[in-house]
Amino acid sequence: MTNTNTIMQLGALVPDKGAGRKQVYRIGDLATEFQVTLRALRFYEDKGLITPRRQGSTRLYSEADRSRLKVILLAKQVGFSLAEITEIMEIYDNKARVDDPLGTVLGKFVEQREVLLRQRQDVEQAMQRLEEAISSLREMRQG
Repeated sequence: MTNTNTIMQLGALVPDKGAGRKQVYRIGDLATEFQVTLRALRFYEDKGLITPRRQGSTRLYSEADRSRLKVILLAKQVGFSLAEITEIMEIYDNKARVDDPLGTVLGKFVEQREVLLRQRQDVEQAMQRLEEAISSLREMRQG
């Protein structure tokens, strides 16, 4: 399996909002489709996460670039840091030599789920304490 196919498979985890497929996308096309700013796309390009080809000053994104962007945005939405996103993308670019890229990324996603579950538990405990404090303050005010 090629790196591009692997990225496109991972990109398939994100529901497609685009109705029709194009061969080439402009920066505005992707910004609109994924509801991100042009600045965000340029930032990802500056960080080497996506590499559109250039035609003059126009950025032209391939379907592979679009799939990479989907993976980047998914990783961002579930709380991965930029460094972690870069590491995930490097796995697929074979910059990080890994025997089982999908298994490695799966492990990272499982770890992130555990992080989010702990955070949710912390938030739920904080909410419970806050509700108790609000209740006590209301009683004190009425008392």
